[in-house]
Amino acid sequence: MGRTKQKVRYKLNSGGIKSLSDEEIKVILRAADELIGTGGRSMLAKILKGSKDKKVLKYGLNKCPSYGYYCELTREEITKRIDWMIKSGYLKIEYSGRLPVLIFTEKGWEIERETYANELLNKLTEILEDQDYSFVYELKDRNRGMILLLIEKIKNTKNARFIPLLKEWKRIEYKKVQTELQKAINYLMEVGF
Repeated sequence: MGRTKQKVRYKLNSGGIKSLSDEEIKVILRAADELIGTGGRSMLAKILKGSKDKKVLKYGLNKCPSYGYYCELTREEITKRIDWMIKSGYLKIEYSGRLPVLIFTEKGWEIERETYANELLNKLTEILEDQDYSFVYELKDRNRGMILLLIEKIKNTKNARFIPLLKEWKRIEYKKVQTELQKAINYLMEVGF
C-alpha cells in the first residue's frame, strides 16, 4: 500500500513589515491574479522578482504587468511582502490537493478587479485607433463582476468611438452581458462625443 502524501506545509513570515504602499498592494495583487488557485507564494515571488525560471516563461507569466516590479529585492524580501499581504487579509492560502495555492480575499479581489478593469479599459482605448476589435474575444468568460465594472468605465468615458467595439463585443457575449453592452451603446449614442 502506498503512503498518502502529506500536505506541503508553509509558515508565514512578514519579517516585521508594518505596511505596504497602495501601489505595492495593487502590484502584488495584479501579479497574484496570474496564478490564483494554481500557484503559490514562491511562484508569485518569482513573477515579482522578474525571474527567468522555466515555469515562469513557459506559462507566459513574464508578460504580467507586475513582472520584475521588485527586481532589486531578494526573493526572501519579496516573500515577506507577500506574507504581509496574506496576514493583512488581501490574499489567503487554500490547498489544491497537497499544495498551498493563493486565493483572493474579498478585500483583495475588490482592489484587483478595479486595477484589472482599468488595465482593460486602457487596452480597449488603444485598439480604437486600429479598429481591430478582435481583443473582445479575450473578454468572454472573464469574471462577470469585473466585466460589468469595465462596461461601466467605458460608459463613463462618454466616448462614442467605443460604440463599434461594443457592438462587436455584444455579438459574442452571454445575454446578461449583452444587455449591459446594449445599455452602454445606447448611453454613448445619447451623450457621446
